[in-house]
Amino acid sequence: MKYPKLILLAGLVSIAVSSCKQSQEARRPISQASGTFMKKSVERNKKLIAGEEGQIDSLIKSNPKIKYMASTKGYWYTYVVQNIQDTLTPKKGDVAFFDYEIKDLKGNIIYSELELRPQTYAVDKQNIMSGLREGIKLMHKKEKIIFLFPSHIAYGFHGDDKRIGHNQPLMCTVTLHNFISEAAFKKEILLKAAAAAEQAQKTTVTQPKDTVTN
Repeated sequence: MKYPKLILLAGLVSIAVSSCKQSQEARRPISQASGTFMKKSVERNKKLIAGEEGQIDSLIKSNPKIKYMASTKGYWYTYVVQNIQDTLTPKKGDVAFFDYEIKDLKGNIIYSELELRPQTYAVDKQNIMSGLREGIKLMHKKEKIIFLFPSHIAYGFHGDDKRIGHNQPLMCTVTLHNFISEAAFKKEILLKAAAAAEQAQKTTVTQPKDTVTN
């Protein structure tokens, strides 16, 4: 009587082991496909970056009189106006005041300086394109720099859903007018608000009253 039970038990164990093997084997293609997809995605990104860097390299070589420097952050830049007197540059906790213009690599204007001005930026505390965020931190007051940004540190795959297309490298001309600490900026705002309130009060007091005569 024990043998049939043992045979039955062995059969159930065999079926369970077989099911486990089948389920494990069924998961393998998913893992492999996922790994293949990631590998292909990485290769596509490498080719994209290499292609954009090739465009930028061609632009730089087309005008050897303009000396571009390569940044460790993945962009290139050249000075239009350089300030060699000052040593300070914007850092986290500062507020920067700047204007900039965006072009494509052929020099066509995408957004003019007039459209974008003025810019007030809390350094490393506001969401702007990563290339511009890094570029501003190397500038001194009163400097004007042309930056060449690959798309992955500009607006990336999606663009800006307006005028900047998918995977579009950009040329940005930036003028840094000034930068001050966040505390000084808040104090400046409070002073301006107080001055505006005082002026409004004076206007209200000195405004002549309307009179009606019969």
